[in-house]
Amino acid sequence: MQSVIVQNREEETRGAYFIELEGKKIAEMTYSKAGTDRIIIDHTEVDDNFRNQGMGEKLVKKAVDDARNKKISIVPLCPFARAIFRRHDEFSDVL
Repeated sequence: MQSVIVQNREEETRGAYFIELEGKKIAEMTYSKAGTDRIIIDHTEVDDNFRNQGMGEKLVKKAVDDARNKKISIVPLCPFARAIFRRHDEFSDVL
C-alpha cells in the first residue's frame, strides 16, 4: 500500500484529521476546540475496507504530534482514541 498522508482541516471551533486515497476519504477523526489550549477528540471512523491497517492510529499520532508542536492538550472522549492513548504511554504528555 502506498504511504498515507494525514491531513488536517480546522474551522473556528472544530477540526478533523483525515486520510484520502484517490480522492476518497478513507479515515477521519473529528475534534472540538476547548479554548485555545485543548482539543477534544470526539469521533474516529475508518472505511471498512481499510480497518485493521493502522489508519486510525495514524490519525491519533498526527494529533499528538500537532498538540506537542502547539503546546496544547488532548482529551480523548472517543473510545477508539482513548484506547490508543492507553496503549501508548509516550502520548501521556499531551493529556
